[in-house]
Amino acid sequence: MKEKKKKLPDVMVCDTDDGWLYTETVKDHFFHPRNILLDDTGYEADGIGLVGSAACGDMMLVWIMVDPKTERITDCKWRTFGCASAIASTSMMSVMVTENGGMSLKDAVHLKPQHILARLGGLPERKFHCSVLGQEALRDAVENYYSRKSKETEKDDR
Repeated sequence: MKEKKKKLPDVMVCDTDDGWLYTETVKDHFFHPRNILLDDTGYEADGIGLVGSAACGDMMLVWIMVDPKTERITDCKWRTFGCASAIASTSMMSVMVTENGGMSLKDAVHLKPQHILARLGGLPERKFHCSVLGQEALRDAVENYYSRKSKETEKDDR
C-alpha cells in the first residue's frame, strides 16, 4: 500500500504546527503585484483612499483614475504596508476594477472582500481581514472622487 505524503503548509506559525496554504493565484499576486505604485511623484489621481494605520502595521493607499463620462475606473494604483495576503488581495482588487473597460463606480463601492477572495481562490480563514483593506481603501477613493467632483461643481456654479 502506497503511503500518502503529508502536504506541508507554505507558511508555518511560530511555535506551533499550525500553518496554511496559499493558492497559486495568491502567490502570483504577492510575488508579482499588479498596479502597485512605488513612486507617486507626479501621479495625479481623481480619487484617493487611505485606510488603516502605520502604527498598527496595516495601511492601504489606493489611487483611482475615472472616466468622467462613463464613471468607470480606468486606472487603479495602490501601495500597502501589510502582509502577503493584503498585497495579493489588493493586487487582485486593482485588476478587477480596471479589467474589461473598468468597473463602474457604483459597482466598485459594492465590491466585497468575498468577491476578491473568490478570484484569488481563497485565503486562510485567519487572513480574511487582509482582503478588507484594499476594498475599504477603494471605497474611500470613490467617496473622495465624488467629494472632489461635488466641490468642482459648486465652484463652477458660483
